[in-house]
Amino acid sequence: MNYTFASATILLVLITDPVGNIPIFANALKHVSPERRPWVILREILIAFVLLLTFMFVGERFLQVMNLSELALQIGGGVILFLIALRMVFPHAEGPDPEQMEEPLIVPLAVPAIAGPSALATVLLLVSQQPERRMEWIGALCVTMLVSAVVLVSAERIQRLIGTRLVVAVERLMGLVLVSVSIEMMLRGIKTFALQLSHA
Repeated sequence: MNYTFASATILLVLITDPVGNIPIFANALKHVSPERRPWVILREILIAFVLLLTFMFVGERFLQVMNLSELALQIGGGVILFLIALRMVFPHAEGPDPEQMEEPLIVPLAVPAIAGPSALATVLLLVSQQPERRMEWIGALCVTMLVSAVVLVSAERIQRLIGTRLVVAVERLMGLVLVSVSIEMMLRGIKTFALQLSHA
């Protein structure tokens, strides 16, 4: 799939799912003082950004070391996105235990809430398919992290303003869109594989 800057940004926003992360962040930061929460959120987003950015630069080398083809990454990424999307559409009660930590660091907020397996696979896929547009993908990632920062820092206000039910409804809608994207990725990968077999 050939992505544009806009479509890559939308895809990354859907995958990092800032709206769906609102309850996770709220629970994890329950015992953190209100004045410190924005700084913790920004720190975790920065850590996730650095991790995803690192994968953008070492992605091609990673594929070579692991002896993986772009086609395998595309189909595998589609499968991961599909599973993540299903969890967004059909959520189950699960999350970090805030009683076990005063202030979360890296886990579970930066990883896997923001920079999870699906996000890592997506940035690898973007760079491996069109490495010459790396600066565009970095820009898309920057916009995505900015959106996450705005949404998560404003999480309490958003929950009070629109209510928990609407937050859940928006997350499920995003999940439905992501299901379509993941199926498209898998179908294109399978079609490419079939063409390669026919020419072999």
